[in-house]
Amino acid sequence: MTHRHLLPAVLACCAVLTACTGHGADGTSGSTPPASAATGTPSATAPGPDGGDTPSPAEPAGTGSAVASPAAPAPKRCRTSDLKASLGPDHPGAGQQNFALVLTNRSPRACSLYGFPGVAFVDAAGDAVTPDPERATDQPRQRVTLAPGGDAWSALSYTDPAITGVTTVTPRALLITPPDETAPLSVRWTGGQVSDTGKASVPRVSPLRPGSGA
Repeated sequence: MTHRHLLPAVLACCAVLTACTGHGADGTSGSTPPASAATGTPSATAPGPDGGDTPSPAEPAGTGSAVASPAAPAPKRCRTSDLKASLGPDHPGAGQQNFALVLTNRSPRACSLYGFPGVAFVDAAGDAVTPDPERATDQPRQRVTLAPGGDAWSALSYTDPAITGVTTVTPRALLITPPDETAPLSVRWTGGQVSDTGKASVPRVSPLRPGSGA
């Protein structure tokens, strides 16, 4: 056989060998896959929604260790038994009589008051001798927290009955009922005559506020 006849046969053998090494038995490419593809292990990071990296499953995002402190509970409402009542001195002005109705926390714990005290002028038998005082609803209400020994006060004001010429009565005592309570505290009334008509010189009480009103 001459060299001219051997060359086509050699080329045919090389083509067969190349085809055998380029594909696996199942017809897939014989190139070596990446390690991650071969093992099925995910890569350390994956693109996040904004193109950045997100932590791998082995390194979860940090969890906060700070714990919010619970809010301190609000003091309970002052009960009548927690309080004592007193009447401040008169501070007259522009024909007005102005007294402070004072509630003092005599208990060993803090308590709170909100709103208006109940007020009634009574005789020695405890019967009301005047219509109920009006409430100053145009004034803002606030919650007043009383530490042991702390005070809250309400302003009791009315026009001097001598100016309006109304009939009057001199009460024996003043009953002061804390907000949301039914039992009153009795205070000796030292303010003199008050209107008993409910038409003029009608006493008016304000919402409770911090302090003694002195």
